[in-house]
Amino acid sequence: MKKAVELKRTITLPMLTLYGLGTIIGAGIFVLVGKVAGLAGMFAPVAFVLASIIAGFTAFSYAELSSRFPKCAGEAVYLQEVFHLRTLSTIVGLAIVITGIASAATIVNGSVGYLQMFIALPDWLIIILLILPLSLLAVWGISESVGVAAFTTSIAIAGLVALMIFNADHLVTLPERLPELLPPADTAIWGTIVFGAFIAFYAFIGFEDMINIAEEVKDPRRNMPRAIVLALVITTLLYTLLALTAVLALPVDELAASQAPLAALIGEDHQTLKLIIAAVSVIAIADGALIQIIKSARILYGMSRQQMLPELFSRIHPGRQTPVVATVFVAVSILLIALSFPLLILAQITSFITLIVFGAINLALWVLKRRPETIHAEGINVPAWVPATGFTLCLLFIFTQLLQL
Repeated sequence: MKKAVELKRTITLPMLTLYGLGTIIGAGIFVLVGKVAGLAGMFAPVAFVLASIIAGFTAFSYAELSSRFPKCAGEAVYLQEVFHLRTLSTIVGLAIVITGIASAATIVNGSVGYLQMFIALPDWLIIILLILPLSLLAVWGISESVGVAAFTTSIAIAGLVALMIFNADHLVTLPERLPELLPPADTAIWGTIVFGAFIAFYAFIGFEDMINIAEEVKDPRRNMPRAIVLALVITTLLYTLLALTAVLALPVDELAASQAPLAALIGEDHQTLKLIIAAVSVIAIADGALIQIIKSARILYGMSRQQMLPELFSRIHPGRQTPVVATVFVAVSILLIALSFPLLILAQITSFITLIVFGAINLALWVLKRRPETIHAEGINVPAWVPATGFTLCLLFIFTQLLQL
């Protein structure tokens, strides 16, 4: 009997960590610094730290579940293992695919303005020219795709670090300006910081994408949770330093009003450097879109392998060992949605569904840890209050979004 073609298990811990950093950083931080500063003012760095703590509860829930069940279509598999409700697992899995497709469409739409700084083309043509090569790369191979994602992530991080070095003269004033950055024990002020943290939270979304390439990771029970935690810690340090740089270098009102806050940190006298930052932004955006294509295709593949979707989606290219049918389906879907819906609606859809899924994952781990036979597992084990807190925070976030409708 002919052996079935499997996914290629080639991703190491460093590659996986860079992959996670790429999907977390994506395009979010390039616009959110200004929005958070508009809400929290000089306390924007505190808001980012608070947001990382909030995201951390769900990240640790993902870390443990990924070590227990290292499979593609992670969330669908986790819910099936805990609740044994195939319909629920299928709905959640498809919801995550929709989120990935909508997120990629959002990212691609957001890239148009940056790319038009370099070349004057219509929006629809830029969208096609971005999605097509990214999709071909995803079909080409997982090692190649993750390698490119790791490289582009390194460029994006280097660009952000260079931006902070450029503003080093402002950072050295931190000791004398520290009193401005430490919030007092005032309920009203902390209310604005918490609301800023709600916005900053979305800059940390992306660690959940890592679990859906588990079947292509070496020693996933150990490396997956490690990579999730590493990616979150590195991102927190980077974001906090960047927020510090921003509020020290620019007046808060100017920072909040800017549509390109990181470019605003360069100033008007360095146009070449501004274009470099714009190029870095494009690279980060393309990186985020590539990762969403890879993730969504793996979820369709994993769900097909679990008999939740037609067998067609589990077909592997015999030479490239990638889920070619699932990848093509995702690419076409992204293209159609990116050309049909505005950026704001796509971003709202992505955020809302993500919060629902996060809540379900935290609840699943909490339920699992209450069963005597599943209290301990190989790999990482977190206390039961971690998923319980994560579930509560997700409900609060969902309620906040509903109030804004």
